[in-house]
Amino acid sequence: MPTELKENGGIPSALLYTLAAIAGISVANLYYNQPLLNMIREDLGVTEFQANLLPMLTQIGYAAGLLFIIPLGDLFHRKKIISINFIILVVSLLGVGVAQNIHIMLMASLLTGICSVIPQFFIPIAAQFSTPETKGKNVGIVLSGLLTGILASRVISGFVGELWGWREMYFAASALMLVCGAVILKVLPDIRPTFDGKYASLMKSLFSLVREFPMLRVCAVRAAFAFGSFLAMWACMAFKLKEAPFYAGSDVVGLLGLCGIAGALTASTVGKYIRRVGVRRFNFIGCALILLAWCCLWLGGNSYAGLVAGIVIIDIGMQCIQLSNQTTVFSLCPGASNRINTIFMTTYFIGGSLGTFLAGSFWQLFAWHGVVGVGFAMAFCSLVITMCTKR
Repeated sequence: MPTELKENGGIPSALLYTLAAIAGISVANLYYNQPLLNMIREDLGVTEFQANLLPMLTQIGYAAGLLFIIPLGDLFHRKKIISINFIILVVSLLGVGVAQNIHIMLMASLLTGICSVIPQFFIPIAAQFSTPETKGKNVGIVLSGLLTGILASRVISGFVGELWGWREMYFAASALMLVCGAVILKVLPDIRPTFDGKYASLMKSLFSLVREFPMLRVCAVRAAFAFGSFLAMWACMAFKLKEAPFYAGSDVVGLLGLCGIAGALTASTVGKYIRRVGVRRFNFIGCALILLAWCCLWLGGNSYAGLVAGIVIIDIGMQCIQLSNQTTVFSLCPGASNRINTIFMTTYFIGGSLGTFLAGSFWQLFAWHGVVGVGFAMAFCSLVITMCTKR
């Protein structure tokens, strides 16, 4: 039977690593489509802009799920909510796999995004129930699992798409969600709700938290701009690689995702040093690295060396920003950890959706130079916010 958890009392390592693994497997649903966009575009007979709507709508769905589903973790038993999300994911992923036109696929992708918020239940669990001295490290472990899932998703979907087709990737993903749901039912303790009231009151409390904690606003917005810059790169990578001088398929796009392993390895290290280095300094470091990455992607965009360097650097910079800001906001009000995470991550993925949309739009107008411009602009906005604040 699962062990009962106590706030700040510590979390068993076996449970922590299980949550990290399932976080990675479930968040992968958001990113399977990125290496496959060209294959999907050709199969469904749509334009590059229409194909680019798939990752954008998935990100919008994720933001909607964060806003409307994650707060329920403070109102109801989290195990029940997580289990329902897994069931819906099984259906939505099958829907993507059998879709015969772009409209059905867009709707199924939106639903997949909404219900793939499961890792965002796990991160507050790691923060709320870890001992004070291990919070940063344990949140970093779950984030490392999540990041590994993002990286693996691109690699796996690229190869599966090349070998068997893009639809088979979604059929396999549906089966994986069934297995993960069964594991969660077995290992996750029943965590008592922390909010006493109705759903309407719960949602109103989000606005109270935003007003009450200025630091929450700062952390969420600057991380959102950075994430938009990060996703701008991946939104058009498949289109970039299909052209001269690369002429590469989905398997190469997936392999490039492995370069981001540096970011996954960075997460647990950053978590250890947040108190010592400080969140503001980590944001300066992160923005500097992201801007440097875009320089590499601009100057070396027609060579694999330039792309690899840019991907490695942007991943490390992104983790410096995300983990330092996310860990900081959890310390503001531990009893409202799910709602705090809702505000942070909803803003975060709105930024990601904006970056994806702008990158797709500017790709149509200016090709890779337009994407680089979007990436620079969003990273610079994040930097300006940090420069104008004291933390």
